[in-house]
Amino acid sequence: MTASTTPVRQSSVRAHNLALVLQTVANSADPISRAAVAGATGLTRATVSALVDDLIAGTLLTEVDPAPRSGAGRPAAGLRPAANGPAGLGLEINVDYRAACVVDLTGTVRHHLVETGDQRDGREGLFELAHRARHLAEADGLITAGVALAVPGLVTAGGIVRVAPNLGWQDVTLGTHFDGLPLIVDNEANLAALSEQDTGELPPSFVYVSGEIGIGAGIILDGALYRGVRGWSGEIGHIPVDPAGPLCRCGARGCLEQYAGQEAILRAAGVPTVADLPGADLSAAGTALGTVLATVINLLDVDTIVLGGIYAPLLPALRPAISAEIGRRVLTAGWSPIRLRAATLGPDAAVRGAAGAVLRGILNDPAGWLGRFATR
Repeated sequence: MTASTTPVRQSSVRAHNLALVLQTVANSADPISRAAVAGATGLTRATVSALVDDLIAGTLLTEVDPAPRSGAGRPAAGLRPAANGPAGLGLEINVDYRAACVVDLTGTVRHHLVETGDQRDGREGLFELAHRARHLAEADGLITAGVALAVPGLVTAGGIVRVAPNLGWQDVTLGTHFDGLPLIVDNEANLAALSEQDTGELPPSFVYVSGEIGIGAGIILDGALYRGVRGWSGEIGHIPVDPAGPLCRCGARGCLEQYAGQEAILRAAGVPTVADLPGADLSAAGTALGTVLATVINLLDVDTIVLGGIYAPLLPALRPAISAEIGRRVLTAGWSPIRLRAATLGPDAAVRGAAGAVLRGILNDPAGWLGRFATR
């Protein structure tokens, strides 16, 4: 192995250590002392103390009073993420609703706004909703650190939505900033998968399936989001169930969305709204979904499928047919059962994941936030 000849700058070391300290505090279930942070990170107490002072000054950490104890000596103050510092503003647009969510650095949802109605030409309304959410956050004394938007489509790294068939979007440029704030644009199933991962209740590898009018998947492998070569992985809604089936909005025939998407399920059940579905016969949708999920499982060798969106509350009705197809089609199902789980965050997973994407950026690069904070 050839040693790197690139010198490590002092600023890079500091940035790394700031992230290490902040993440150690954020990942601690209880307030943690400076001495305990030093022990967990291997940094000296003096270094940790200086870094913590910077993080407190930058509104990223706060000190809390220690719990009383009976032993000798003065108990050390605990550290935890600041509840009234930076917050992430998450947005989601789908065919029949838009949503905004403000989450602070402790992971607490401070505001959650939802507007229903046809969103196929809803960009202007979406950003009006974002302004409302930002004003609510700032009225709470929070600093909006950035915005992330969850979209049901293929998104490039530069914030271009190449195609979102159900919205009728193609090559829509949303850019990298909104209202002077950094803007992240990502696929809604990817963001929902990351949000579910953050609950700490799932194994390192799983597939999250978002059931709305469209169907997408977020793939987590060994703890990391799998995006594919171009960032467009997870479009399982356009895997064919029957190549001669009904025409899909994407231009192909027989896609999964035409059998197990929200509109297809409502049509087959003969009911007008999702609220009317519990108790309906969903075997046809479950069979189609199970057929495609079996293909995904055979390909990726995951043992956990998380069903989100409208699928989460409908899992009891969908499960028998899904399980039957997986049992029939997955080669290893006989000795390695597949776990089907409803999403913990239900229909809010994507918008919360969007807000979480902003906060994840701060946790990974607190030095960048401190630089921005200093120039406010």
